[in-house]
Parts: sequence; structure tokens; C-alpha cells
Amino acid sequence: MDRRVASVVLKAPVWRELASVTELAPLVLDDFGTVEARGVLAEVEVLVTGWGCPVLDAEVLGWAPRLRGVVHTAGSIKGHVTDACWARGVEVSSAAVANAVPVAEYTVAMVLLAGKRVLEAAREYKSARARGDWLWPDPLMGNYRRTVGVLSASLIGRRVIELLRPHDLDVLLYDPYVDEGEAAALGARKAELGEVFAVSDVVSVHAPLLEATRGLVSRELLAALRDDATVINTARGAVVDQEALTDEVRAGRLRAVLDVTEPEVLAADHPLWDCPNALLTPHIAGSQGNELDRLADFAIAEVRRWVAGEGFAHGVRRDRKEFLA
Repeated sequence: MDRRVASVVLKAPVWRELASVTELAPLVLDDFGTVEARGVLAEVEVLVTGWGCPVLDAEVLGWAPRLRGVVHTAGSIKGHVTDACWARGVEVSSAAVANAVPVAEYTVAMVLLAGKRVLEAAREYKSARARGDWLWPDPLMGNYRRTVGVLSASLIGRRVIELLRPHDLDVLLYDPYVDEGEAAALGARKAELGEVFAVSDVVSVHAPLLEATRGLVSRELLAALRDDATVINTARGAVVDQEALTDEVRAGRLRAVLDVTEPEVLAADHPLWDCPNALLTPHIAGSQGNELDRLADFAIAEVRRWVAGEGFAHGVRRDRKEFLA
């Protein structure tokens, strides 16, 4: 993994835990082509990987004849795990389930804050500089019996639905791979994409970026949202038609909460920066700060299982790779 990532994910107690169950090579590799790296790869059986891991292709696997397991301390494994790994029989584990927790928490917080019109209220309150009679005049303000549309029953989407259960909200789920019974069991009602956008007060995007989902949230769907609705995106920027969303937000018709954009960092002169009804955050919904410790604990638990011969609790199957974020 990237050495900076290792410094915040693999803290001293993590190294000690890993060393207690393995013959640990206590170094970080960010380039598999060095003499040092090849010396380690010749002996390694399990790699603990993270953001910035070099690609594990057939050439690298040739330098690692004993490699049998990869434990990834982040979500997506697409950047470094190749088909050559599965062809070799290497088992792969991903911390996507652990990283889903803070993303879902961020999403639910934004759903509730959007309903309460917190950003707008704070701006007006600051402008007035006086408490006065603060009974907010907006009849659309509040979270009682509002409708939230969730796009995709991904790990994060499912967790969002679970966290929304205690609130007086109606939750719709769009996912072509989920039937009505499974949606109900999750705590949502299955709906087609058009219905989600036609009736939702908030739409939250959790679909992985695939060829089939690129531009999924189209100009037509955005136009179907009622005035004053909110679009939340914590998935990938390219799942949303960003130009269309920008037009709607600039016109003042929609709100947007975007933790991801396309490109990942917008140009300094992009109009979304200056839209008062758009909130842009720098991809912070995922694990940050002490939440990185959850990813490290995940890795320790998976390594312990593998060493004990129990297999990974969160293994990634080859046939699911194309459906992952």
C-alpha cells in the first residue's frame, strides 16, 4: 500500500497483532519491482493491502510463488487484484463491509440534515444575527413521512436502509437484482427507477460504477424530481449526469450533497463550488481518522481466520468482481 496510508492504518498495535499470528515481514511495499520487494514476495503467503497497492498481475505473481491470500484494508479491489489472482487460486478479502459503516452514517446524517434545511437555516440565521421568532416558514421543512429513494442494495445501500428504520420515513429501493420480498425484509419498498425520482424528497446514490450504471441518474430522471428535492451521491461521480445536475442546482430547483464528483476534484472555476444549495465534501464519507482503526481491526481478524484455516469471513468471489465498486 501507499506508505502514507500504512502510517495511519497500520499503527504499532496492528503490527504487533499481526506479528503474534504470522511470521511478519515488517515493511511496506509500494513498488513490487524493487530488489527488496522481490525478496519478500518470494516468501510471502499473505499480503495485507491498502490504497495505493501496485497491481497484482501475472508477472508479480510469478515473483510470489507461495502467495495464497490477499487481505485488503479498503473497499474496492479492482485497482490491484487481477484475474490472474483467482486463476492462481489466491483468496481475496475486502474490508468493504467495514468501510460501508461510515459512508452509511454520513449518508443518513445528510438525509436528516437536508430534511431539516440545516444549511439554509444556518445561512439565514447568520445573516439575521438575531434569534427572533424562529418558526421556520417552509412547509416542506422536516423529516416526518418524507420519502427517501435508495439506489442500489449494495453493502452501503443496505446499511443506509437499516439506519433509516428508526425514523418516520418512507424508503424506496431501486435495485434490479432485488425482489419485493427482499426489499421488504431490508426495510424498504421495491420501486422502479422512474417512480423513485417521481416521488422521493431525497435520492441517495449507492450504485457501483459499471458500464451499465454510468450516467444512470440521467437528465430526464433529475427533471422528474420535485422542486426542492435533494440528491446525495457518496458512490462515484460518473453514476450521475453531473452536467444535468449542475444545471438543476444552479437554477435553484434541486439541492445536492456530493462527496464524489467527476472528476474527483472539480476544476476551480466549476459552478458547483459557488452554488449555495450544493454541499461538496472531499470524499470524506469513507473511513477517515479513527475510523481507519476499524479497517485495521478487520484485517487482523481476517488474517487470524486465514492462519487458523477458517477462510476469510468477507471473501470476494471472482464472479462478483464486475458488480463491485
